Amino acid sequence: MAVWDDVVGQEKVTAQLTAAARDADAYVTAEAEGRGSAVLSGSAMTHAWLFTGPPGSGRSTAARAFAAALQCVSPDRALGGAPGCGFCDGCHTAMVGTHADVEVIRTDLLTIGVKETREQVRRAQMSPAGGRWQVIVLEDADRLTEGAGNVLLKAVEEPAPRTVWLLCAPSTEDVLPTIRSRCRQLALRTPPVEAVAGLLMRRDGIEPAMAAYAARATQGHIGRARRLATDERARARRAAVLKLPQRVADVGGALRAAQELIDAAAEDAKEVAEEHDARETEELRAALGASEGKGSRLPRGTAGAMKELQDKQKRRATRTQRDSLDLALSDLTGFYRDVLARQLGSGTALGNEEAVDAVARLAEESVPEQTLRRIEAVLECREALDRNVAPLLAVEAMAMTLRAG
Repeated sequence: MAVWDDVVGQEKVTAQLTAAARDADAYVTAEAEGRGSAVLSGSAMTHAWLFTGPPGSGRSTAARAFAAALQCVSPDRALGGAPGCGFCDGCHTAMVGTHADVEVIRTDLLTIGVKETREQVRRAQMSPAGGRWQVIVLEDADRLTEGAGNVLLKAVEEPAPRTVWLLCAPSTEDVLPTIRSRCRQLALRTPPVEAVAGLLMRRDGIEPAMAAYAARATQGHIGRARRLATDERARARRAAVLKLPQRVADVGGALRAAQELIDAAAEDAKEVAEEHDARETEELRAALGASEGKGSRLPRGTAGAMKELQDKQKRRATRTQRDSLDLALSDLTGFYRDVLARQLGSGTALGNEEAVDAVARLAEESVPEQTLRRIEAVLECREALDRNVAPLLAVEAMAMTLRAG
């Protein structure tokens, strides 16, 4: 299986990356054989890339696949085969995350700070251990603070000879102009629903009916589709969200629905965090030399490290809660999209066929202008959450607008 197989619906992007991987391989081969000084300028390969696209488009998947192709050591390359076979040691270790020269940076926090960025910049100056490329995949480049972005800028401006930066962000506007101007940009699109369903069946062994439902319900968002298809609790939470438009008929119902949405997001974040936090805490306690047992005392002078971990866990819980809430708001937007499609007589397939009765009822009871205002209210709520407005306040304001229409 080639490394590109999970990059679905992005034929132009994979073609460009394959060409770049060929040129990168030719560069490494020429240097290894001493055939003069290999040159990258003018080729399809460059030292910094920016992968952009809507959530679920597979930005990080494409970046990791490209990282694997750059490390490919398949003998088929000598016969004209494209790098990225998926079977050789270079491809396999890069894809599973154990390659010494591929660093994937993702964060559970709201931002990536200067300290973490400086560590990666220092790594970028090192020569690759395997003799090919030092690849750094930054999955959340949009979460860099301004200071961190300025630290990264220096590394992108003056890269080491065999270092490649692969940055991922929702749009070019989410990255500092000085950084994006030094990157080759690749724009990914939302993959077709059929392609996502096929991926779920092929890669995850999902039954065809469930794969089709998950892909359609998430409108081609690969990560959400996989979670919906494999997690019964996710399907239950989504069903509860789709009932919200029917519960905002009066002020009391709207406020209760808002509170329940916030509580559900908090509970979801708690479920995700509990096991992870406990494991992290025990690992740090062991590293600091604490004796075994939950109530055991830490050695003197280590309280600061524990406090730093607790602060990190709190910030991660905040992001997880907001991500869960954003997921619910995305489902709500999809519901009103179906209502608007029904009102306008569009032949577009509904994304929420399980809520077809509720969609039809609301479409008859309201007009397209009201539906558009409701969609705008959901989008404004998402923007308010991005601006760190108190979640309950933002969701309550949205619920009141949904009621008024």
